[in-house]
Amino acid sequence: MEGLKATPLQAHHEGLKALMAPFGGWLMPIQYEGILAEHRWCREKAALFDICHMGEFRYRGDIQAGGLEDVFTFSVKGIPVGRSRYGFLLNASGGVIDDLIVFRLAEDEVMIVVNAATAPNDFKVISSRLKNPALLVDISAQTGKLDLQGPLSREVLVEHLGGDLGALPFFKFIRTRVLGADAIVSRTGYTGELGYEIFLPSGKTAELWELLLKDPRVAPAGLGARDLLRLEMGYSLYGNDIDEETSPLAAGLTGFVNLDKEFIGKDALLREREKGPEKVKIAFRVDSRRSPRHYYEILQQGTPVGMVTSGAFSPMLSCGIGMGYVKPEAAALGTRLTIKHERVEMEAQVVELPFYTGGSLRA
Repeated sequence: MEGLKATPLQAHHEGLKALMAPFGGWLMPIQYEGILAEHRWCREKAALFDICHMGEFRYRGDIQAGGLEDVFTFSVKGIPVGRSRYGFLLNASGGVIDDLIVFRLAEDEVMIVVNAATAPNDFKVISSRLKNPALLVDISAQTGKLDLQGPLSREVLVEHLGGDLGALPFFKFIRTRVLGADAIVSRTGYTGELGYEIFLPSGKTAELWELLLKDPRVAPAGLGARDLLRLEMGYSLYGNDIDEETSPLAAGLTGFVNLDKEFIGKDALLREREKGPEKVKIAFRVDSRRSPRHYYEILQQGTPVGMVTSGAFSPMLSCGIGMGYVKPEAAALGTRLTIKHERVEMEAQVVELPFYTGGSLRA
């Protein structure tokens, strides 16, 4: 475990007897009571996640003149103040350097939230594409982040942090005060449930963690449950489902790409769109309770056609589910597939996303 970064809550996780493991260069809690129990709690009540490992950058300056408008696959200047937008940072080949969310704090100020493992490279790449790199500042070290997710999260948050938060619509945020400190509370998340992401000074993270966990409706949840929750929604995980060798077109994420604006990687995407991708992402449902896993082979009528990138047993569907990449001819809805690893074989069928549709996300 040497060389791994720790969040401000490491002592709290150890006190809760969490199973800790490396993730993205950080020592993170994988589970407390257990992945399935934490998954269920999030689907039914309110789960609290330590997400302090994520990276945060702040940009202050003219968005168009400073070059930020041409960095991502979406328009930054088109985001209304108080709103956020999801999209991609691409390489020249159209591959995904990272998926991220940009929060429009003011006319000339944004916060960019990126994945932990890619944060150092993201900062370098984004800075290199700006006309004045000094306008971008890495605020990750001083920023803490807790995610409160689940159908009861709104009533918990309103009770403890104030009534104004209850009216927040999906993908909107407010700048407010939490525990006497400047904070951002956003109605976003990665679970498919009603939920909030809270950004506050890292020195206040433990105090907020303790406050929320005193509430009997709230329980801690680790990255194991978070991964299962996001998979049931069909959300992509960077490093598994998307990476620098995979484009948003192949991943079926063109809805987050604006080809009417300029950005690095656009020309490659236009060529790929004209030619057609060599591989496409699919979602599949297994006929049994068996769990497909990353790197399992995907076959169609005995012929290898692709590979699993994410897979697990879904408690909400009571069967195995997964995503992966296959040749385009094997991607049609209803296509029968075999998922194979050594002597293990499971029959599956291509289905639509999300797998799970009963969440409270837009409640």
